[in-house]
Amino acid sequence: MLKGIAASEGIGIGNVLKIEDVSLEYTPKTVTDTESELKRYKEAIEKFCEQTTKQADSLRKGVGAKEAEILEGHIQMIKDPYMSAEIEKLIQSGQCAEASLEQICNMFIDMFSAVDDDVTKQRAADVKDIKNAILGILLGVEEVKISDAPANTVIVAKEVTPSMTAGINKENVVGIITETGSQTSHSAILARALEIPAVLSVENALTSIFAGDTVIVDGSNGDVIISPIKEQIKEYSDKREEFLKEKRELEKFRGKPTVSADGEEYELFCNIGNPKDAVKAMEADGEGVGLFRTEFLFMDRDSIPSEDEQFEAYKQAAIVLKGKGLIVRTLDIGGDKEIAYLGLEKEENPFMGFRAIRYCLKNRDLFKSQIKAILRASAFGDVRIMFPLITAVEELREGKKLVEEAKAELRTANIDFDENIKVGVMTETAAAGVIAHLLAKEADFFSIGTNDLTGYTMAADRGNSNVAYLYSPFQPSVLMMIKRIIECAKQEGIPVGMCGEAAANPMMIPLLISFGLTEFSVSAPSVLKVRKNVSKWTKKQADEIAENVMSFATEQEIVEYLKTVV
Repeated sequence: MLKGIAASEGIGIGNVLKIEDVSLEYTPKTVTDTESELKRYKEAIEKFCEQTTKQADSLRKGVGAKEAEILEGHIQMIKDPYMSAEIEKLIQSGQCAEASLEQICNMFIDMFSAVDDDVTKQRAADVKDIKNAILGILLGVEEVKISDAPANTVIVAKEVTPSMTAGINKENVVGIITETGSQTSHSAILARALEIPAVLSVENALTSIFAGDTVIVDGSNGDVIISPIKEQIKEYSDKREEFLKEKRELEKFRGKPTVSADGEEYELFCNIGNPKDAVKAMEADGEGVGLFRTEFLFMDRDSIPSEDEQFEAYKQAAIVLKGKGLIVRTLDIGGDKEIAYLGLEKEENPFMGFRAIRYCLKNRDLFKSQIKAILRASAFGDVRIMFPLITAVEELREGKKLVEEAKAELRTANIDFDENIKVGVMTETAAAGVIAHLLAKEADFFSIGTNDLTGYTMAADRGNSNVAYLYSPFQPSVLMMIKRIIECAKQEGIPVGMCGEAAANPMMIPLLISFGLTEFSVSAPSVLKVRKNVSKWTKKQADEIAENVMSFATEQEIVEYLKTVV
């Protein structure tokens, strides 16, 4: 059995079709006729846009409009004025088109890869996909086609790009296995949209699995079974039927409130990264947005977005939500994110350094511009402001002071906004947990960011395999911190949500009910599952489980116990 990331739920049983990477090697050369080289490059871009438009049309018909937007985004990226100008500048200096394209694309890939945010990291994969597609055109290499895959096919590839996915016949492809990718990669997003079970990041998949092999793809648990015996095929066929039955059951929760077994109602929000994600949140039956990451507006460009640009983005999301809550997190950027035009210095330990609220309070014009944009958007819906990485009361006070200054300027300009806009804190550090009782007196709400809270509390980098055993929200210290933050919020009568990945974990849900959480904010595909899981528990049952959990001394004991009761 091989293990990977469970990226698209379900069970697929079929025969392997391997997609081998084509060679895109070339020898860089200096060109003297730069005009001809520039013409060759522009013709390649034109062909790429034509092909990609056709693929997007195919995806729109076969899957849906929002999935087609992924490929349409590739066209927008390569036509971005800054990116295209930099590539053309290198060609005009005498570099060949291939080398110029690769140099600038690699710069963007490095920039996006350095960001500790899965949504932004996906942009690196997008640029790589664009780069490889255009290199293929420049080199005359034919693109891989999988549209002719026979019935009961399991695709095995290094990665499945959006352009490849456009050719998939979902009636014939029953599973996807890749060597790269994550839960938030476009391979995963498109596999889920196509409802094809997928396991990504399976190490050495291309060398371990052979063409024609029968394999089982367990996209719910991240397992791949090669050449299964009859008993295994029967077992997983039964699991597949059970999965499909459960999926039908989930639809019963669509359009219903999020209510526990004893009638306690909760808010069930979604995490988004741009206005288009707000549409997905509503389609998934989300009840609002608990985290709007605003970093995307500052990425992939060569200057700070204007107040008007930001306003339009926040306004668009507010309008889509039709009065439902929209929590906008102010700029969470800093030494770990390489954005050239911000002039950030390299830091030895960027996650402990000059980032998020710390950066914004030192760059007040930039910060106030964003706050004014959010305030202006508040005239179009229930918009709230949230400051990230607050570790001291002074930071919250300074941020709120800037909000008041921004309000005064908008009043002078006769621009509408919500005078009573709520200002909250993202509690994601041990410091915030320790002083939660002080922060709760001055904040309108809390939102617990469990990803960072776990990392900072345990002093463990989630990307470091050597300390991965420490990175768990079920560590006693992390659970104690979560419990304390919620209790401090309750004491001051302010709502408290959770926007980290743990909010969707079935084992965490009874604990959060017991602790007193009022709002869950999860990815759009998790909405119905969370609603169903909340509906299973009464407060009394949740309290019994929480009492037992908080009596254990180790993460292992906690997880083993929860597996027996959840």
